[in-house]
Amino acid sequence: MPATPDPAASSPRAAATDLFRAVFRQHAAGVAVITARGDSGPVGFTATSLASVSAEPPLLSFNTRTASSSWAVLSGAAHIGVHILGEHQQEMAATFARSGADRFGPPTVWRDGPEGVPVLDGVPAWLVCRVHARVPAGDHRLVIAEVVGGDPAGAGRPLLYHQGRFTALRE
Repeated sequence: MPATPDPAASSPRAAATDLFRAVFRQHAAGVAVITARGDSGPVGFTATSLASVSAEPPLLSFNTRTASSSWAVLSGAAHIGVHILGEHQQEMAATFARSGADRFGPPTVWRDGPEGVPVLDGVPAWLVCRVHARVPAGDHRLVIAEVVGGDPAGAGRPLLYHQGRFTALRE
């Protein structure tokens, strides 16, 4: 016997957006902070869209809203920093996600890294990448970048984002 059609399946676009958000709240994602250097100083934001793209050459991707305060710098940056956050860095993740926050003021500790990219201290791992492409994707841009350096030797377990909040792995 055929299933009864779901009236929500043919509802307007807003329902599709709500469905999309509801489904992705079920998807646990690692948390990263993306940084870049602008003429007026460093910029950065929290990203949960970080993904490996290719091992040869080493490429990664992330998404950013074009309406974000960081986009003006990211749209022209030749190099960016990618920082994998640890479970002990929930406050840092929240700071870099908050609009209008002083992201590079205390308690954030950072330094100028390779290619002038701001590098955050105390993270489990970080990379410096050369921007390879910026692909329009709705109200975002998909940024593809090639790894040129970094350090995977920091301590800590990864920070996750799930159900709209930061969390840690459970044993």
